[in-house]
Amino acid sequence: MSATLNSTITNPDTKQRSNEAIGQGQPARSVAAKNYAGFVAGVFSGIAKLTVGHPFDTIKVRLQTTPPSQFAGPIDCLFQTIRKEGFAGLYKGATPPLVGWMFMDSVMLGSLTFYRRILQERVFDPSSTSPLRPFLAPLTSLKAPTAEKIQQELLQPLISSESKLTHPTQKALPIIGHGFAGVLAGWTVSFIAAPVEHVKARLQIQYASTKSQRLYQGPIDCVRKIHAAHGFRGLYHGLSSTLLFRTFFFFWWSSYALFTRELETRFPTMPVSGVNFLAGGLSAQVFWITSYPADVVKQVVMTDPLGGKKLGDGERRFRGSREAARWIWREKGARGFWRGFGPCFLRAFPANAVALVAFEGVMRGLEEQRDGESEE
Repeated sequence: MSATLNSTITNPDTKQRSNEAIGQGQPARSVAAKNYAGFVAGVFSGIAKLTVGHPFDTIKVRLQTTPPSQFAGPIDCLFQTIRKEGFAGLYKGATPPLVGWMFMDSVMLGSLTFYRRILQERVFDPSSTSPLRPFLAPLTSLKAPTAEKIQQELLQPLISSESKLTHPTQKALPIIGHGFAGVLAGWTVSFIAAPVEHVKARLQIQYASTKSQRLYQGPIDCVRKIHAAHGFRGLYHGLSSTLLFRTFFFFWWSSYALFTRELETRFPTMPVSGVNFLAGGLSAQVFWITSYPADVVKQVVMTDPLGGKKLGDGERRFRGSREAARWIWREKGARGFWRGFGPCFLRAFPANAVALVAFEGVMRGLEEQRDGESEE
């Protein structure tokens, strides 16, 4: 998450847009300081999330991409990895997501806000002339918090308690609208996520304990070798699987809107940060329950050898997601689509909790430091 996210929650009405995007007329230096603080806090949040969550992800990917005979389960995979590769083995492939998350979060939330506005104005608004309007009209009775409100809640830690954003009144986007916006945002961010997750996955399945025995010495070496052998198309291997996986963002963002509404209704005194955390955690669990089989297929495709003598990583087995899914079903049965789900499910809450604590802690620390300097 970075400072660029601040720009995603400005007034969507360009006729009413002012230069006071943040801070209600505060000096440019103050706005820049807030942007700087948000960026730094986002970096620390990403590091904290990666520190807690990446070992779970490594175990998940290894269980997803290996035959059942290699690991008896997540505990066996954990102990084998530590015994043969040390604790560092749990953090293989950590660099690409650490760097990529900053850009991915910016694109994700920025495009999410854009698509919510477009859907509200062009599809779900009663005056809309969209050909989709007659089909979606019966679904608009499912009301959720406004897109503007949810976006503000998502980025609440970025907003100082002394500075509140002002927005014009906006009609509520129905829950299904949030779902469709999530799908479109997921497809958009896939073009950044695909190469990042591709490189991460290939590094995670290297089992050699020493670098000299590995095909890829690190993320940069991995990118260089794949590009040299297969060009940009090789780096984007698995893009279609990534697009399929992120189609399930429909369930993430629609359930987030639903959980937010219910929590605000049932617990009106709950702090916004508490609503944000609980709704985010619960909706993440809904997302993984619905999308996990697609994630297994994606990981199998991304770790499949690219082939070719130049790279020397083996012979390619699958031409796409359909062949990979058929192979999983044939070799592992229905359980193969859920192998590694335990570590994935357990990862969501602790990783997000630590990230939130780190984010808000750094923001408070930088704000106190800035206030102290201004008093001097």
